[in-house]
Amino acid sequence: MNETAMIWTGRVLTGLFALFMLGASIAPKLLGLSVAEETMTQLGWPNGYVLMIGLIELICLVLYLIPQTSVFGAVLMMGWVRWRRRSAPEIRSSATFCSASISGCSCGAGCG
Repeated sequence: MNETAMIWTGRVLTGLFALFMLGASIAPKLLGLSVAEETMTQLGWPNGYVLMIGLIELICLVLYLIPQTSVFGAVLMMGWVRWRRRSAPEIRSSATFCSASISGCSCGAGCG
């Protein structure tokens, strides 16, 4: 694979990861949608943390999208996802495992 193809593959994966995080995780939390609050309640988190978690995810995503801080942002994002999974044992369902695996792989692949 030539260098140009690798660069564009990384950009596409980065864009897909960013769109996934914005649409599936960050936007529902920041917009205060009921689905975000219901999901957080099911996972054992109090409703008051929804906005804070959305802001932390947004900060990690912005750091990931800035080329100079992309590796740092990727490490923070994956650490954040890992910490959330560890802090709520109910998260270990197959759907969230699949979602976390996809986001982890695309985030890591887009960083290179």
